[in-house]
Amino acid sequence: MNFPLTFKGLSVAAVLAASVAIPSLPAMAETPKDTFVIARNTADAITLDPAEVFEFTAGRIIANIYERLFFFEPGDLTKLVGGIAESYKFSDDGKKITVKLRPGLTFHSGNPVTSADVAYSLARAVKLDKTPAFIIKQIGWTKDNVDEAVKAIDPMTVEINILADMSPALVLNLLSASVASIVDMKEVEAHAVDGDMGYAWLKDHSAGSGAYKLKSWKANELVMLEAFDKFRYGKPPMKRVVIRHVAEPSAQRLLLEKGDVDAAMELTSDQLKGLAGNADVKPMSYPKGYLMYLATNMEHPVLSKPKVREALNYLVDYEGMVGSILDGQYKIHQSFWPSGMWAASMDTPYSYDMDKAKALMAEAGVEPGTKITIDTLNKSPFKEVAQSVQASLKTLGIESEIILSDGKTLWPKYRARKHELIVARWGPDYSDPHSNADAFAHNPDNRFEAKLTGKLTWRNAWDAKGLTELTNQAAAESDPAKREAIYADLQKRVREDSPFTIMFQAIGTYGQRANVKDFVNGVTSDQAYYWTVTK
Repeated sequence: MNFPLTFKGLSVAAVLAASVAIPSLPAMAETPKDTFVIARNTADAITLDPAEVFEFTAGRIIANIYERLFFFEPGDLTKLVGGIAESYKFSDDGKKITVKLRPGLTFHSGNPVTSADVAYSLARAVKLDKTPAFIIKQIGWTKDNVDEAVKAIDPMTVEINILADMSPALVLNLLSASVASIVDMKEVEAHAVDGDMGYAWLKDHSAGSGAYKLKSWKANELVMLEAFDKFRYGKPPMKRVVIRHVAEPSAQRLLLEKGDVDAAMELTSDQLKGLAGNADVKPMSYPKGYLMYLATNMEHPVLSKPKVREALNYLVDYEGMVGSILDGQYKIHQSFWPSGMWAASMDTPYSYDMDKAKALMAEAGVEPGTKITIDTLNKSPFKEVAQSVQASLKTLGIESEIILSDGKTLWPKYRARKHELIVARWGPDYSDPHSNADAFAHNPDNRFEAKLTGKLTWRNAWDAKGLTELTNQAAAESDPAKREAIYADLQKRVREDSPFTIMFQAIGTYGQRANVKDFVNGVTSDQAYYWTVTK
């Protein structure tokens, strides 16, 4: 794709140069008034196809390009409302939803949004069967039945059949996930090659009806979005959104304080505190559902031992890290569903206890000098957390090598079960506890050939016996109180015996220029609203 030569006062060439050579960039008074410029590490962005996106950066971007049947409005992030759906009705048996679409909506191409686009989009995600497809496949959809399960009844009505035992509330939440984004069928099929449903093309193009359309994307350099004048909420105040790849937090802070960017998304706690004396910038915070955890590959002869996995719970210096490298950015949280959300468990039974960890390792028969590897992201604070775990392991006589990678390398490795111990993060795909229960406590097929890469259980080769059935029971339960009790039990059982040591929950923090207003961020990774921003 070609970039325009300039965008109102700031050349793209200069922007790209700045990503790799910040010190040479001349000082700027401010960014263009009609452009929202964000600095963040975008190395995890692999694709912008909503049927495949399963990474944090890309999830935030496509949330502003595409719409879904249901979503959370920025004015109330706790309330699920209609997106392109104007109304919906469940059948008496709860097995069918009839959805009426909002009239008059158009895609960026000018094509009208119709029920055929909805049916095509949901079927496309199931048939492509990329990592996030499991989210809506839980409804019972397969490549063979999805065309009958999701049907356009007339141009503005779609019939959705639920082929699994599932509570109505959960179904609506599943349909609010990014994998259920609605794409422009005509535009996508116009770029299809050999029946790929536009897969090759949509990786770095867009075909949505959201507030912004993709103008250009240069991996690890820059993403540029352009406002869509016919967005259903009206033309966004910011004509353009530019996301610059800036890997180092120190460089992000420099750009923010110079006025070269409007928001810096990954500043450390010390850097955020350092903004206090500058009236032109301010630290910001918001509720965030990301969890940081350790996970052991259950195919590893040492790490798979129950006593070793129990020991890992006690060798994490929870308080020490929260009081230093994670100060103001993470809090202690030890269950798979984040605090602040319905059905979250707040129990934190584990604390830093090296004597107990040592005793458990001895019970497991772990020999001094045992060697393992620790994979994690090559960015703060993950590498620092890995170093803390490494130091604890060394005290116990276990040698570990830290392998630092960017997201493009780490996540495929993790999904291929090629790790030993990993420090990783996870965020809900939708606002229902089943989102994380399905990842941490559900594995219907542990065979490598099953390729259930969206499940953390499968990635760590853990069969989750007993918990898989309990997770299914929770998903089907329509009584909220009974459902909540099941999720409490699931969280307790995962804490006590699983490959996971859940350590921390993120506190959303970033820095922004003082003139920026209404940049709304929420708990899930795709709750980032660029179309509300004003300056």
